[in-house]
Amino acid sequence: MQTLTVSLVQGATRWHDAPANREYYGALARSVAKQTDLIVLPETFLSGFSNDTRASAEGMDGEGIAWMRALASEVDAVVTGSVAIREGEKVYNRLIWARPDGTYAQYDKRHLFRMAGEHTRYGGGSERLIVELKGWRILPQVCYDLRFPVWLRNRRLESATGGMDYDLAFFVANWPAPRRQPWRTLLRARAIENLAYVIGVNRVGVDGNDLPYAGDSAVIDPVGEPLVELGSQEQIVTVSIDPAPLLQHRERFPAWMDADDFTINMT
Repeated sequence: MQTLTVSLVQGATRWHDAPANREYYGALARSVAKQTDLIVLPETFLSGFSNDTRASAEGMDGEGIAWMRALASEVDAVVTGSVAIREGEKVYNRLIWARPDGTYAQYDKRHLFRMAGEHTRYGGGSERLIVELKGWRILPQVCYDLRFPVWLRNRRLESATGGMDYDLAFFVANWPAPRRQPWRTLLRARAIENLAYVIGVNRVGVDGNDLPYAGDSAVIDPVGEPLVELGSQEQIVTVSIDPAPLLQHRERFPAWMDADDFTINMT
């Protein structure tokens, strides 16, 4: 595992305006070109979090995915964030992990936000994704997934360099300001209980439903301490994450040895 440099892009997503968001987030990403390993954009960064995006959802061969892949190549970093993707009759809130070499991986949001009716309009994912970057095993997740610790449980994995299924979990989000305390608290809880670094990238501004967003994007270390916390303004911050404290913490505090064994029923 090498030191990993991550850029958190806390932007004010334009409402239902994919071309404007591509221009906006593209400019922010280019400001850290060739200075970072990973650029993290918010959830549904091309549209904002809206059930109305179903009608305009693109396929995997659409402009949004092509743009992400081209941007990753241009800035020489992985670019990630979620977008609305249509497959047949279903639409998914899909996180894309776009690599500089043009390849990509994908994760469909597992937990759909019932209180906004997301579960009636979108399909849910059924598989966790683990990606690797500079020796790190990374778990990408989307917003509401943060509330479900069973889905996120880290486990011992002898074949992994860091000894666990993942070393870093990150959450891209559109998490409204009225619920900012759970967002901040749960990021810390997920880091502590899973002996891993955690990153949360949220948006700012006010969306088309008049919901305000407070940002509060952060990088949390494995004992729940923030390495960096962003405020409520548009901001891009780049942080270098050292694997040594993580590995040392797992060695001296091996709570994973006392964890309960279980399996997840995906039906």
